[in-house]
Amino acid sequence: MAAITVRNLDDEVQRRLKVHAAANNQSMESEVRAILSAALIGGDLARAWVAATAEFRGDDLNLPARTTGRELDLS
Repeated sequence: MAAITVRNLDDEVQRRLKVHAAANNQSMESEVRAILSAALIGGDLARAWVAATAEFRGDDLNLPARTTGRELDLS
């Protein structure tokens, strides 16, 4: 089995990886393996990306209620 080293990893990326690993009760190394496997071997990169970016979706935003738009006069 191969080993890799990731250099120059942004501090924020490392912090978020640590949070994700803790939430999944895994080490950071194990979490990285799971993320890479899901993205590359799982065959569903889009689903893996959506799962990995869930905290950025904006599900918690309070959006105003939608109303009917103005009528457009094309005469």
